[in-house]
Amino acid sequence: MTLERNPGCEFDLGWLNSVNVNLSAVNHLAKKISSSRELKGEYRAAWILKAITLIDLTTLAGDDTNSNVSRLCFKAAKPVAEDLLQELGFDYSNESPIHTAAVCVYPSKVQDAVTTLKNMGMSGKIKVASVATGFPSGQTPLKTRLEEIKFAVEQGAKEIDIVIDRSLVITGKWEKLYQEIQVMKEACGSEAHLKAILATGELGTLDNVYKASLVAMMAGSDFIKTSTGKESVNATLPFGLVMARAIKEYNEKMGYKVGLKPAGGVRTAKDALEWLILIKETLGKDWLSPELFRFGASGLLGDLESNLYQHVTGTIPAGYEFTMG
Repeated sequence: MTLERNPGCEFDLGWLNSVNVNLSAVNHLAKKISSSRELKGEYRAAWILKAITLIDLTTLAGDDTNSNVSRLCFKAAKPVAEDLLQELGFDYSNESPIHTAAVCVYPSKVQDAVTTLKNMGMSGKIKVASVATGFPSGQTPLKTRLEEIKFAVEQGAKEIDIVIDRSLVITGKWEKLYQEIQVMKEACGSEAHLKAILATGELGTLDNVYKASLVAMMAGSDFIKTSTGKESVNATLPFGLVMARAIKEYNEKMGYKVGLKPAGGVRTAKDALEWLILIKETLGKDWLSPELFRFGASGLLGDLESNLYQHVTGTIPAGYEFTMG
């Protein structure tokens, strides 16, 4: 899939001022998605495999080491036990589509990830993403945030997950937010894609979530992302619906497709399938690809693999069998 990147557009305050999100309607739609009839059998297994290929497999711990990151890369390259995969009709040949979309690490660990993936022959298939800009608070000086982006790109990151300064949203300083994201996009250069983390759980209202989504896209974001995973409220279906509607409106008005990445709180196969239903029904099949949709997750893969094991064998695996630990 060849995707024309979002170049952004001029800041449009009138567009923001026209935003009015219907809270009860959003909650009703989210509830409807959550209560959708559950997928079963081979159809469900196929959707779970699809979800695996959309994961940004993540480690953002204070004690990350080279070995942690290497293990993450190996799991990203072979996310499902080989015998399970063969039972499902796939294998880990050079052309295998079954691997995660990316690994996501701190800037200081980008080189470790790049080197490991290169040594595995997977550098063209699995992207290296890096959080940046004072993650998770976004409260460091702008100069420092920009230097962090440039460092991660120099180390080989192809995707940069920036965090916005939430205080600019809460105080309504939309144009300053737009300007900050613009210079962050410039710092990414021509090759690295920018994913703007909105930290939706800290924005106060769904109107603010919609407006922040629009501003990020106006400023040239390639993706908008729900959360850092460190907030008290992270990726929820109502937030996802609001962001997806903003993406749809931006696409209809400007002609560019922007991706969506839920992160934090997506832990089970049921969670993942609900998000895929949301995307398919709100944005359409084009968004069900790594170019336009990602899960930011560390624990999700274990539950997806466990569900595949149950589908193949008919038995529930022990809790420790499919973990990163």
